[in-house]
Amino acid sequence: MGRRRWQDGRGELTVHGAGDPVTVPLELATSYRARTKGLLGRTSVDGAMLLSPASSVHTFRMRIPIDVAYLDRDLRVITVVTMPPGRLGLPRPRSRHVLESEAGAMAGWGLRAGVLVRVTT
Repeated sequence: MGRRRWQDGRGELTVHGAGDPVTVPLELATSYRARTKGLLGRTSVDGAMLLSPASSVHTFRMRIPIDVAYLDRDLRVITVVTMPPGRLGLPRPRSRHVLESEAGAMAGWGLRAGVLVRVTT
């Protein structure tokens, strides 16, 4: 699919799971500074945050549990895990991007291993 060049900002995430596609608000964190800050200090998330490039995350100093989806270079979901605060996620070698959302949100969107997502800015 080629090399993507996103910038920090806002966009939309479209989940192509079972049934009709689901679109949710998306924050893009592509600079080192934005990826480092991520969801730290937040008590809720409106939609999802895409960290790119990224192959692992942590939830130290986070206030809420989050869903984490590891995506390959084609934006196909490798795996989805729920992480409580204070945890270090295992690096996923094939992961090129990481999606984060409030715990439980991804299941509602139909996001699971094998599902393809699309990012529009």
